[in-house]
Amino acid sequence: MTTKTSTETTAETTAKTTAKDSAEGHDGFTAEEREAMKERAKELKASKGRGSRAKADGEADVLAKIAEMEGTDRVLAEGVHAIVKKVAPSLAPKTWYGMPAYAKNGKVVCFFQSSGKFKSRYATLGFNDPANLDDGEMWPTAFALTDLTPAVEQRIAALVEQAAS
Repeated sequence: MTTKTSTETTAETTAKTTAKDSAEGHDGFTAEEREAMKERAKELKASKGRGSRAKADGEADVLAKIAEMEGTDRVLAEGVHAIVKKVAPSLAPKTWYGMPAYAKNGKVVCFFQSSGKFKSRYATLGFNDPANLDDGEMWPTAFALTDLTPAVEQRIAALVEQAAS
């Protein structure tokens, strides 16, 4: 009689779950994540033919994505967009995985993720590697966003300005 180790049992359980998910049409990603990946593929395809029109088209794409948002998400996204344009006009608006984003030299510096995007409790203002926010050995790269008070607007402006520098 052979006994199974916990590693073997875990591996079997994982294999069964993966097979079940695969049979049900799941691939480990939520429907929202799969949709974001599809949007990213469309963005990459569209960007190849834009050339010098990229910034203008990017602005239109961002505004269209913001217009699709509802309620608080739209208000927050409009506010973030206005702040970014004011304090960091060198950042080019574009969509990134279907979210409003702002890039420097083609690389996304910051982005706005609505709470509706992945059905989360709050919207997020996030920053990627090109953002100049380094502060010692550890610093935040994403911020929950629930309201645009004057203090929050000032904090966003300072972060975006620093990130773009």
